[in-house]
Amino acid sequence: MAHGAVGCKFRILPATPHCRRDIARYEMHYFLVAKTDGRSIIFRTMAHIARFLQTVQLPVMQEVAQALIRTLGDDQADVALVTKIIAKDPVLTTTLLRMANSAMFGLSRSVSTLDNAVSVVGMAHIRARALSICMANTFEFPPGMNRLDFWHNSMVCAGYAGWLAASDGMDEQQAWLTGMMLRLGEVIIAQRMPGILERLESLPCGPGERWKRERELSGFDEGEVSAEIARRWDFPETVALALQFAAQPLSNGSSRLAAVVHLAALITDQSEKAPPVLNDLPASVVHSLGLDVQKLQSAIPDAESFSDISMLQA
Repeated sequence: MAHGAVGCKFRILPATPHCRRDIARYEMHYFLVAKTDGRSIIFRTMAHIARFLQTVQLPVMQEVAQALIRTLGDDQADVALVTKIIAKDPVLTTTLLRMANSAMFGLSRSVSTLDNAVSVVGMAHIRARALSICMANTFEFPPGMNRLDFWHNSMVCAGYAGWLAASDGMDEQQAWLTGMMLRLGEVIIAQRMPGILERLESLPCGPGERWKRERELSGFDEGEVSAEIARRWDFPETVALALQFAAQPLSNGSSRLAAVVHLAALITDQSEKAPPVLNDLPASVVHSLGLDVQKLQSAIPDAESFSDISMLQA
């Protein structure tokens, strides 16, 4: 069990007949998609990723997280339901309140109850943060991977994804959560192939370079593996597809959310060395979203404004 996790379990997925049926189903799904859509690209299928993950310990989300995930696709889910779900876990509630009262949220007054936090910060905001806390407490890191650096990077990516989405009229909290999940696949790749971790993380590593290394060394990039995790956790398919295409957002089947997360990850990589320069982002992706780079550059938030390690102190 991961340090600090609440009700989290790990399992190794065996090569059972059920697993083989899943792989066959994935292969048929992608064959039909390719045939009916007339796409000429070669799909890196979910079946291949399923095989890749057969001997990997995949975390099972705790009951509270599973219930919150179900509300993401439920139009009837309201503030009362989300608050009731979170309140079932006192440790999660305490961590959320600590996060809500941190400088990152910049509230004019402190909040002392979960109801207060939801009413001041917003249901979608609190739900996304609650899920991020569950993920942080669920994942077990392989030796050599710095947990604090990883989650700091993920929170910054989430922050820039939410910022870009808001500037483009998209769902800010969905983008934040998707950005937060992007690098989960790297943890799984490192668990599956521990010998390549040093090469994945070696410096210097320019913006987007890690994705290239992952594909060369494992056959997949982190977003593709994160997408499979998202599907197994029953996240909405919009989130899974955005993760799947985050490293290659102009591919057939991609989405605007994938493009947003792609740019957010590149900005995050830039911010580790110097203030981000948005003119250095791939023009084709920027153009696909219709973003005004000059306007955004003048208002770009500092990376540190997105990071808060209180979520790691549960």
